[in-house]
Amino acid sequence: MSAVERLSVFKTYKLYVGGKFPRSESGRVYEVTDKKGNWLANVPLSSRKDARDAVVAARKAFGGWSGATAYNRGQVLYRVAEMLEGRKEQFVREVAESEGLSKPKAAAVVDAAIDRWVWYAGWTDKIAQVVGGGNPVAGPFFNLSSPEPTGVVVVLAPQESSFLGLVSVIAPVIATGNTAIVVASERAPLPALSLGEVLATSDLPGGVVNVLSGRTAEIATPLAAHQDVNAIDLAGAGTDDGLAKELEIAAADNLKRVLRPQPVDGADWAATPGTERMTAFLETKTVWHPTGALGASGSSY
Repeated sequence: MSAVERLSVFKTYKLYVGGKFPRSESGRVYEVTDKKGNWLANVPLSSRKDARDAVVAARKAFGGWSGATAYNRGQVLYRVAEMLEGRKEQFVREVAESEGLSKPKAAAVVDAAIDRWVWYAGWTDKIAQVVGGGNPVAGPFFNLSSPEPTGVVVVLAPQESSFLGLVSVIAPVIATGNTAIVVASERAPLPALSLGEVLATSDLPGGVVNVLSGRTAEIATPLAAHQDVNAIDLAGAGTDDGLAKELEIAAADNLKRVLRPQPVDGADWAATPGTERMTAFLETKTVWHPTGALGASGSSY
């Protein structure tokens, strides 16, 4: 009796929205290939409706996530690193195929991405001490400033250096209490879509990060104009100055914060990050109080 050759089970890539894995409501897909043009997978081609659903999910999750303690957020980000470490082999393969890297170089990228999660996990309960505190004022009063998250942030993932760049733009946004809608690299979306599976099996609440794949311009334009989006990171706008300008104009309609690094999509993602991407999506709240005022217990505030 001859042995029957086993057929491989191909992975079905899906979006990650609100903690669930829907296909695009449009039913559309597009082909993703490697650097040599070889087919890798069919992935969802997100629509405007998918983008709106992601905004609803991100807004719903914002209250709980921003209200969590900084220490708890750090624990969650560290848990993401743990889960990613456990699926390292899968990500090394996907990064190698998507970015055209050798296995050793892909492994180094995945290791750096895991370390990047840990790095930002350590900052969650420290960033407020760096950018907040008491302010020197002249008068019978004092004031204290403290950072608060901006809200719902749209993140255009870098088109190149897709996985390390992806983690480098997501982690600082959620570390500071924001929720995120991530538009994956159009050319290499597979690691981003697989990252959704890692986030779903970590302790990250559904809706804190939402991942969309498809044509960057098609998805980003309605998101930039959406009235319930508070900020947008144009890291993945590439060298398309026309698209970046269009998104900046759309974002101005409700005074969104816009982060447009220079040079666009030319960041060295392997370099040790600073605090800029955390502070870019923080608002400062300042409380004033008179000195010498007596409280109910007679103590001075």
